[in-house]
Amino acid sequence: MIYWALFLVPIILMFFIAIIKVVTQYERGVLFRLGKVVKIKEEGVAIVFPLIDKIEKIDTRTITHDIPAQDIITKDNVSVRVSAVVYFRVVDPVKALTEVEDYKVATSQLAQTTLRSICGQDDLDHILSERDAVNHKMQEILDHETEPWGVKVSKVEIKDIDLPDSMQRAMAKQAEAERERRASIINAEGELQAAEKLCEAAALIDQHPAAIQIRYLQTIREIGVSENNTTLIPVPVNLFNELLKIQPPKIT
Repeated sequence: MIYWALFLVPIILMFFIAIIKVVTQYERGVLFRLGKVVKIKEEGVAIVFPLIDKIEKIDTRTITHDIPAQDIITKDNVSVRVSAVVYFRVVDPVKALTEVEDYKVATSQLAQTTLRSICGQDDLDHILSERDAVNHKMQEILDHETEPWGVKVSKVEIKDIDLPDSMQRAMAKQAEAERERRASIINAEGELQAAEKLCEAAALIDQHPAAIQIRYLQTIREIGVSENNTTLIPVPVNLFNELLKIQPPKIT
């Protein structure tokens, strides 16, 4: 009797291990019976019959996949290397198993070709300055193409854009020239504003002659407090008016 027990207990344990499957909370189990999809098992314990049933587990969590750097020629004939990352998850486990052989590999390959296609249709300046637009466009295309596979692409982000050294130097020169142009414009605008203020001050002084005397005294005070060896003797300005009226003698 003991020998029979030692023989039957392992068989019973193996039988229970074969028929009892555990599906975790982040998984979905697709039950096949005689090769046909019967139902989708939620998290918990699933009972399967050996030789008749087969259960395939699908991870429904978001998958982060790095797209390797792709050699791309942009619309303006610039050679760049662009890498990206795509976020996707399975929303229909049955389609993910029956409509495509390996949904991860298929999504990865599709993401690479889409990245080359999208970046090849745009200029380099647009790719660099409008990354969000490129990301959104890629996400829409990938989401539409992977829908028959039961895959939802939630986000695409361009990671790195590697430029040739010659292009980096050219862009640096362009940026420097742009900064110099802006500095020249700002200086010119400053000179214009200063000239306008001087014209306004001159017009105000012309209307109020006493203002020039006040400004004259203020200038003397500012020079007097400075550390220098210059000696100033203030002379009323109106004295020069009388000198200007004297006519020089005529030589005969």
